[in-house]
Amino acid sequence: MSRKIVLKSPGQRHGPITRLISPGDIGQLTKPFVFLDFIEAPAGAGPQFGFHPHSGIATLTSPFTSDSEHETSTGRIDRVHRGGLEWVIAGGGIRHRARPLGHDPIRGFQLWISLPPSLEQAEPSAEFIEPGKVPKTGPVTVLFGSHENAIATLKVPFDGNYLRVCLKDGDAWTYQPPGPHNIAWAFATSGVLEVSGEALKRELAVFEEGNGPLQFRSRGDCDFLLGSAVKHPHELVLGPYSVHTSREALAAGMKRITEIGVELKRAG
Repeated sequence: MSRKIVLKSPGQRHGPITRLISPGDIGQLTKPFVFLDFIEAPAGAGPQFGFHPHSGIATLTSPFTSDSEHETSTGRIDRVHRGGLEWVIAGGGIRHRARPLGHDPIRGFQLWISLPPSLEQAEPSAEFIEPGKVPKTGPVTVLFGSHENAIATLKVPFDGNYLRVCLKDGDAWTYQPPGPHNIAWAFATSGVLEVSGEALKRELAVFEEGNGPLQFRSRGDCDFLLGSAVKHPHELVLGPYSVHTSREALAAGMKRITEIGVELKRAG
């Protein structure tokens, strides 16, 4: 018996960004996946993210068609290559910014992940995975987690899978979540994706909790994201750019990112 879809959404589009998941709404169903932006823009029209703060979360940025530059408040500057990954653990607090490079159309995603209490006050860090080290098996690219014999280079602090799946017209593909995974969602970025008796076209679907398989079929060439995980067991305590597990942790994170802002301003 197929798992039902409990929520469908096209997201909210603001210029080049379509917000699909936010921690105050759909993120309550999909946590630890608490925020997801789809970024799509012609060359030269991509978003410019100035220095902005985070605490209590990790962010994963996956640029599919263009390179970008990433800078942290510690002074580190890195290039993220198309098809690669940018992984930032904000922990106790960080500020960072990014900008697209080159003259290619821009298409990709940014995901926020809620951290466990043991890491929500950790020292911030950044890791960059080159495209050649992002594993693939058949139609699946493993952004983190594992699928069949493909195991991601990137290690995340919870039990979850984050996959990009590219199907040809008429292809069928079945995903069996690992044993403990009880939440799952999918977002179809191109083509029409049939699943659970419904059709998704540039829409997010959240599936009922459980561990049953998900059976997909494409109409037209179809590119979609799929996430599954053990549900984050903690309450989401929200700040403007932060997600924590308690009010005390949020207050500490907000204090630290304010201090970083003062330090950056002082440094010019």
